[in-house]
Amino acid sequence: MKKWVKMSFSLLLISVLMISLAACNSDSQPKTKKLEKVRIAEVTRSIFYAPQYVALAKGFFKDEGLDVTLTTTPGGDKTMTTLISGGADIALVGSETSIYVYAQGSNDPVINFAQLTQTDGTFLVARNKIDHFSWDLLKGKTFLGQRKGGMPQMVGEFVLKKHGIDPHKDLNLIQNVDYANIANAFASGTGEFVQLFEPTASIFEKQGKGYIVASFGKESGHVPYTTFMAKQSYIKENSNTVKKFTRAIYKAQQWVDTHSSEEVAKAVMTYFPDTDIDIMTTVVNRYKSQGSFATDPILDEEEWNNLQNIMKEAGELPKEVDYKTLVNTKMAQDVMKK
Repeated sequence: MKKWVKMSFSLLLISVLMISLAACNSDSQPKTKKLEKVRIAEVTRSIFYAPQYVALAKGFFKDEGLDVTLTTTPGGDKTMTTLISGGADIALVGSETSIYVYAQGSNDPVINFAQLTQTDGTFLVARNKIDHFSWDLLKGKTFLGQRKGGMPQMVGEFVLKKHGIDPHKDLNLIQNVDYANIANAFASGTGEFVQLFEPTASIFEKQGKGYIVASFGKESGHVPYTTFMAKQSYIKENSNTVKKFTRAIYKAQQWVDTHSSEEVAKAVMTYFPDTDIDIMTTVVNRYKSQGSFATDPILDEEEWNNLQNIMKEAGELPKEVDYKTLVNTKMAQDVMKK
């Protein structure tokens, strides 16, 4: 009997020690932190937005405790509709869309809080090879432009006028083709010149379907071409989340700025599975060389005013909007201090 009691006591003691040890080990294990979900709607899938894909691929968003999902909603109108209707928390789209929404009398305006690109990202592509290009060659030709009222089209018209070309009188301007079908329309034989984003422009050049003859980004100067924006209410209710998001973007912008075009291309290649790595490297290098990628998320007042001048020149500015009304640089300034 005594032997049985001693054995029972020993087993009880061992059980207590094992439970205690398990509890200690449990306490010592790092607890998995629940990530905050953030939904982005991007206006198109383009290497032009390389820093965004770097932030995703390098885990910069996860480092900030964010679980970011990305959806492509082709066209500024569709992207803004998705944001306003609650289908996305943050939109990556041209800043002109925030002005359109504000002009319609929105009670919850869309606020630009982090700039991603600071020049136009399109290129002028000619159907035939031109050894000595001049803008006068467009006169009398059919030009397949971008959607009316969109930033690419407005910049396109701004640049044409800068070179003494009236887009509505001096050439046959086509701008009723849906954004997603412009490249296919040109490949099918529509137009002698077209305004295209990368990597499509470089792919067409490699395939002999067209030839890049000029950059609209070089011609138009700095503008808040593509920015991250959210409804004012979302920023107010989720200011810490927006700051974390902006910090991740800033890290990615700095990473892109300090790494080679080939390294950037390799980092984002999973987002462009059908694009050759050599083409991607060429595209990144082209954008880097003309300063298209913003190196910080600050959208400054001069860029904002340049945007409105371009919109005004195109006859698309519904009303002038003060910089501070639709731009909030507080998060960007805060993350850059550290």
